[in-house]
Amino acid sequence: MPNIKQQKKRVLTNEKRRQRNKAIRSAVRTEIRKFREAVATGDKEKSGEQLRVASRKLDKAVSKGVFHRNTAANKKSNMARAYNKMD
Repeated sequence: MPNIKQQKKRVLTNEKRRQRNKAIRSAVRTEIRKFREAVATGDKEKSGEQLRVASRKLDKAVSKGVFHRNTAANKKSNMARAYNKMD
């Protein structure tokens, strides 16, 4: 544990941010998993809706600084490719 007052504050804020980032990352992963499951079942309508939800979550995570914008773009691109392959 640090002795300096400012470092004590930083430890607390770092833990808060870590918890927030963990929750956001988990929510994004859940939505991506739901999208993959919808694609696997072959339900085009449900997977389209889930694609929108997952993309929105990814954009929100980028704005909060949890994911890099290119990482989110790659994930969205892969999901869109999987969606467009469905027929």
